[in-house]
Amino acid sequence: MLKNLPFEWLVGIRYTRAGRRSGRNSFISFISLISMAGIALGVAALIVVLSVMNGFQKEVRDRMLSVLSHIEVYEPGTGLADWQATAKEAFLDKEVKGAAPYVAGQAMMTRDGVLRGVVVRGVLPEQEPNVSEVAAQVRQGKFSDLRAGEFNIVLGGELARAMQAGIGDRVTLVAPEGQITPAGIVPRYKAFKVVGIFEAGHYEYDSTLAFMHIEDAQKMFRLNAPSGVRLRIADMQRAPEVARDLSHILSGNVLISDWSKQNRTWFAAVQTEKRMMFIILTLIIAVAAFNLVSTLVMTVTDKQADIAILRTLGASPRSIMKIFMIQGALVGLIGTAIGVSLGVLVALNVDVIVPVIEHLLGVQFLPRDIYLISALPSDLRWPDVTTIGCVAVVLAFLATLYPSWWAARVKPAEALRYE
Repeated sequence: MLKNLPFEWLVGIRYTRAGRRSGRNSFISFISLISMAGIALGVAALIVVLSVMNGFQKEVRDRMLSVLSHIEVYEPGTGLADWQATAKEAFLDKEVKGAAPYVAGQAMMTRDGVLRGVVVRGVLPEQEPNVSEVAAQVRQGKFSDLRAGEFNIVLGGELARAMQAGIGDRVTLVAPEGQITPAGIVPRYKAFKVVGIFEAGHYEYDSTLAFMHIEDAQKMFRLNAPSGVRLRIADMQRAPEVARDLSHILSGNVLISDWSKQNRTWFAAVQTEKRMMFIILTLIIAVAAFNLVSTLVMTVTDKQADIAILRTLGASPRSIMKIFMIQGALVGLIGTAIGVSLGVLVALNVDVIVPVIEHLLGVQFLPRDIYLISALPSDLRWPDVTTIGCVAVVLAFLATLYPSWWAARVKPAEALRYE
């Protein structure tokens, strides 16, 4: 098959292998191998880093959405009196798989001199599993113990520890709006019994969120109706699209918010961090790729006599240029292929490799008490792999242009003058 290739390919492949008959050729071969290894390591590092960042993003997002809903439909001010009708309309969209009413409010929680601001969410315990996984995340007590009129409450794990409250203890909630009396405005407060403690694995929600029955929440905040309806959809990635579709389906003066809008700042920060990391690690690939410039320049200098002979035999400047472009492109392709293979292999086995390294070094990269996860997450995405591979190959190809152009300008008479 090689014999049928054009002579430019044959010579370019031969130069890639760089014979070892002289010390100079051996050095050129060594530099070529270093360039190839640099490209491979840069590509592998970029694939692994982006996979781990994607894994962290997915882990945090899943933990957030285990507490949050995919979409919220609410009517500001008055509340959603007929939430069942709104939920029925929402189910006209085939993407909607679950619905449940909620009451949202903020209050101060106090116990034994400890004071904390909390986000209170009133729910129907029998409906809540349709839109979130909070019931399954209760580590102590039972979520079903939230019964109307009993003023029971379920706290996040960090919040319960801060309040030093356990199952059966009582905490006091102070509503932000007081009641007017002849003596002035008196704060409204109510004692609640702790019947459950949940662990979502997300510090923000574990330290600030509390659940109670929706009727108790309406009494606490003096509401005549639920704040709105929370929806779960089949594919959470399509939440913005589904929210736009629902805006044409739902009647009334309702507002629709999806999970990406509710956490826009956090997701924007993660995306910015990923872009910057991609740029930084791409520079590593660029440095390795442009090592090809020095390799090819040295090869051109070493092969000037060969170039002159090829020119005298009828090779055109374009053919000479093509030879060295093929040489550099092959180095880039091989380095990229090795890097992609290594990066994919590591990214798919991070959960095995990292514990081995931790055991050998006697360290723990992710202390559970700080990060709430003990295993390094990884989410390999093939579009990222494709982009990284293409960028590496393009950079390697660009690095071949100047040396190849210089080789094409070699004049046979001058090159052979001292041979």
